[in-house]
Amino acid sequence: MVSAKGVRPQTLVTIALVVGVLGWLLLRLTGGSQSLPTAGWSGVVLLAFMAAGVYWAGVPVQKMREGSADKPISPLRAARTLVLAQAAALAGSALVGWYAAQALLLLPDLDIESQRARLWVMLGHLVVTVLLVIAGMITQRKCRVDPPTGPTANGLPNPTDGAPAGA
Repeated sequence: MVSAKGVRPQTLVTIALVVGVLGWLLLRLTGGSQSLPTAGWSGVVLLAFMAAGVYWAGVPVQKMREGSADKPISPLRAARTLVLAQAAALAGSALVGWYAAQALLLLPDLDIESQRARLWVMLGHLVVTVLLVIAGMITQRKCRVDPPTGPTANGLPNPTDGAPAGA
């Protein structure tokens, strides 16, 4: 699911679409918009804080990569930050599909004020889960260490420079 280059946007879109379709079908089979749990604005705030936390977790790693860190961080912390970013992107894409399915189910009942209010809450959740995905992808990029090019520290050519093996 996660390649050497990290989580790819295509994977996130696929997850969102699959969860969205399955969620919509499940909700339709179990009673439509009446079976939806009532979500509140507190979930929107919580997801927004999570997105901000994921983004800010990558700032020390980025500073260390750029050489402008005040104090060094451990490689384990950098690795954990990368895993956090990837988990946020993957979970966020699943939540995008789930909240989109719920919002789609509410669309036919927009003439009812209570359903319109629920739709606004679902759209709020949808927006912040997209922000969670974006924060995860940005933080993943902050944690990326590009492979070295040119001679290595011991003076030997780097095997990833494209030189044929054994040459």
